[in-house]
Amino acid sequence: MKTISIFNQVLGPVMRGPSSSHTAGAFHIGSMARSILGGTPRQATLSFDPNGSYAATYAPQGADRGFAMGLMSRPLTDETFFTALNDAPGAGMDLQFAVRSLAGADHPNTTDLDLTAADGRRVHVVARSIGGGEVEITHVDERPVLFNGAAWESLVEVPSSRADAALALLGGDGGLLEAPAVSRANGVVRFASRRRHAFAPALRSSLGEGARVWESAPVYFVQVGTPLFSSAAEMVRLAEERGCSLGRIALAHEAQLLGISESAVIAEMLHRYDIMVRSVERGLDPAFTGLQLLPSCAGQIFKAEGEGRLSVRSLHTRAAARALAVMHVDGAMGVVCAAPTGGSAGVIPGTLVTLAEERAVTREQIALALLAAGAVGMILAIRGTFAAEVAGCQVEIGASGAMAAAAVVDAVGGTARQACDAAAIGFQNTMGTVCDLLHGMVEIPCHTRNGAAAATAFVNADLILGGYTNFIPLDETIDAVYAVGLAMPSELRCTSKGGLAVTPSALALKPGCCGSGCGTACVSR
Repeated sequence: MKTISIFNQVLGPVMRGPSSSHTAGAFHIGSMARSILGGTPRQATLSFDPNGSYAATYAPQGADRGFAMGLMSRPLTDETFFTALNDAPGAGMDLQFAVRSLAGADHPNTTDLDLTAADGRRVHVVARSIGGGEVEITHVDERPVLFNGAAWESLVEVPSSRADAALALLGGDGGLLEAPAVSRANGVVRFASRRRHAFAPALRSSLGEGARVWESAPVYFVQVGTPLFSSAAEMVRLAEERGCSLGRIALAHEAQLLGISESAVIAEMLHRYDIMVRSVERGLDPAFTGLQLLPSCAGQIFKAEGEGRLSVRSLHTRAAARALAVMHVDGAMGVVCAAPTGGSAGVIPGTLVTLAEERAVTREQIALALLAAGAVGMILAIRGTFAAEVAGCQVEIGASGAMAAAAVVDAVGGTARQACDAAAIGFQNTMGTVCDLLHGMVEIPCHTRNGAAAATAFVNADLILGGYTNFIPLDETIDAVYAVGLAMPSELRCTSKGGLAVTPSALALKPGCCGSGCGTACVSR
């Protein structure tokens, strides 16, 4: 069973759009591979399988720049993201991308990294971006590993004669989070470990002649504790036993898992909420530009609602416009908070900023509502995936809509069970949603799906709060959603090879032009 942190894998990372699997995931893979190598590579060749998602989308969705930023150890949110490929030679790195058949490419976002250090050392890494910015390194120099960036992770290889001494050294500095996994092959013993901190130089040298160490630095909060629950049923039961809300039980879980105080969890969540607010404000600016297919429209929709020029005055439309605003920023590769992915980053901000406007909720209530949303996403991450490449849009925008419904219930005083039921019907109503983004860009139909999901979050919350009885609990609903996603053909899972993406009108659109017919090229950085 996977151990999932709300900050590490659900409401985060803070990233550049348009896609967490592409920009954030690529950045994390690049960062971890760089740490294994020990610095910026002199030569880096990154390869993608032609049958995977990265082969078609790594350039239009900015994965190439995400990889470059990680390999050069630059913050993903830095403005040099837009010049990263041109900056690589100046940083001493020859960066190349290739599409070729990869043996054992069991995930559509598999990446093969062949890295050469300045001193000539080579490291071969195989990794995959599995959704929401979450990644896994599966092989280092042809040796199997499973590094996920939530600890100092290492593979230590020693001659069999040194095995006992090496094991004693590894556990002697108090850094181990759990007992190392041990494997033996061809006269050597390998220890895979997860640690609180890096190996000290003295420990490395003490391993003796013939020892090899590969170490990956964390890209997330280090997960030092144990989870409070791993299913929605357990989560609700524990909240009812303690007489607390879903947000409160999620708060306790995150504090225990990361080994930080509850006040620190609240502060970090509010930091992420403030990033969400800024992305709403930026995307509502009438002068906003940067999309390649769509004209920016969130600001004019929001203004039309405020002036009473639409069918009715409605918080649902305001939530939808705000969700579109965030997706404008995301599509222009601006800074957003994945919620739970880049492609679904607009729903929760659109919902909660609107809720905060409508009701007198405190900042602490907002943080707890976000934690409630995160708890729902955490169950999906444990039982399924956030990757549209694996299970379609239902596990991205569908997930964000379900999470937002739980957040609304929590913010207005609903119970943990009600919050989970609101999330469940949200999933039930989006089950089977395909991922058919036009031209590999997170614009059409992603923007309107975010807007509709933000509006519907209020409806699903109110249906449950008003008395609707949900008969299919959240765990079972998520399992059904995941099974449906796996049954979808690859053409409907983020490959731009099916659905709306292959309609004549979609194929006629040219990236770099919004399609408005104005005759002027759109601004695209």
